[in-house]
Amino acid sequence: MSFEAVLQSIVDHCGGGRSAALMGLDGIAIAEARATTGVDADDPLEGDVTSAGIEFGRILGEMRKASDALGAGQVRESVLSLDRATVIFHTVDEELVLVVALRPDGNLGKARYLIRRGLVDIRAEL
Repeated sequence: MSFEAVLQSIVDHCGGGRSAALMGLDGIAIAEARATTGVDADDPLEGDVTSAGIEFGRILGEMRKASDALGAGQVRESVLSLDRATVIFHTVDEELVLVVALRPDGNLGKARYLIRRGLVDIRAEL
């Protein structure tokens, strides 16, 4: 299964999905998917989840440093619950992160489940 197909499946089936991207820690997207249900006028990212990855990338880097300093291991997942969006960052490997944006009322639990399930296919393609 291609990266795009995995991402599209997550966005389409999680309930409230807006967009998803597989991207490097440098902010460069490898693959992207957007909701096929039309334009969401209240989407602060305007369907471009990579902008969130870039903007929050420094924070993720600092979280990794803090985790290393504590000896807590690798940061696996971070969830930002914002007024107009929920953004999930899930580590794929040392250099890749999967970013998924949901509506604030989206199904976070199902999105997290689909991300974990999709990681199997993503890692198989690497």
